[in-house]
Amino acid sequence: MSGLGYAPFPLVLAGPSGTGKTTLARRLVEGSTDFCFSVSATTRAPRPGERDGVDYHFVDRPGFEAMVAKGELAEWAEVHGRLYGTPRQGLELAVEQGRHVVLDIDVQGARLIRNAVPDALLVFVLPPSVEALIERLTGRGTEGEAQVARRLQTALDELRAVPEFDHMVVNSDLDKCLEAIQGIVRAETRRTARARALHKDVETMRARIARLLQTEYANASR
Repeated sequence: MSGLGYAPFPLVLAGPSGTGKTTLARRLVEGSTDFCFSVSATTRAPRPGERDGVDYHFVDRPGFEAMVAKGELAEWAEVHGRLYGTPRQGLELAVEQGRHVVLDIDVQGARLIRNAVPDALLVFVLPPSVEALIERLTGRGTEGEAQVARRLQTALDELRAVPEFDHMVVNSDLDKCLEAIQGIVRAETRRTARARALHKDVETMRARIARLLQTEYANASR
């Protein structure tokens, strides 16, 4: 019954900056054969320790705009004055490999992915409190007061989008939050709508049972 396997689907982790969605995405992928990471393209400068092609595809604005013009991005948006986008190639490669591609993107990008890839699973990552969110933003050491204020303003708007998502998790404890996301994905892979060739396999089972009832169990069923 090979058709009872389940098709892989993109997993979108979105939420306000500082909720830990990037760390969660990386933890999901590390050492996993079920998940792979979608490397986004961006016009922002690399942060310390970030590598081109691993953390992001770092491109200049003309290069990014060329990708948009060629239709190479499944979604893209401008956030805080910088461009971010999801290359289609990464999504297609994940399907070929039979893996769930993990997208660490903002709310606007999640909406665009939902339109471009309807079977994507959208999970909203919430902070345990506003105080924790501010602590995480300022704890990076890379954000000035003006940048923190801008990210909080964005968070104010993004939180309205929670009802648009399929699931939500609160990242108060990284390991527990990771387990919750993994549980959500396992449950989603059992949905009948995601099964490959489910109708064909069920009909094959029914035909087999019908033949048995007509032959070996013909007398017993009367």
